Amino acid sequence: MKTQGQMESEISESLTRFEKDHMGRGPLDIRTTLFAEVVFVRMRGVLTPAERQLVEAPNPTEGLRLIKRVRTELLEGARALLDVLITNITGRQVVSMHTDISTVTGERILVFILDGCPDYREPRKSA
Repeated sequence: MKTQGQMESEISESLTRFEKDHMGRGPLDIRTTLFAEVVFVRMRGVLTPAERQLVEAPNPTEGLRLIKRVRTELLEGARALLDVLITNITGRQVVSMHTDISTVTGERILVFILDGCPDYREPRKSA
């Protein structure tokens, strides 16, 4: 049985691979935290150079909306793959997924709601 930290690390590594394979680049930093039946993922540095140009344009409003819409569509298209990835690591089914991206900070969050708390063992305490 895995520890909570091992599950969190495995999710981060798997989502980094997913981002590289399906979005064209991985995050510069990623952190995953399990809270009961919630998997919270924070990715930093996810904007591509082209997306950064849209954000830095003189009138970025439409570019911001476009980035959010495209990123959401891409994730929804890969939803089944993400569900399997999370289920394989946690041993729990994904009930729902929520996401948002900040074009200001270049961060994205993913939140997965599971059908229950994953079973994991407590880490060993050193003497």
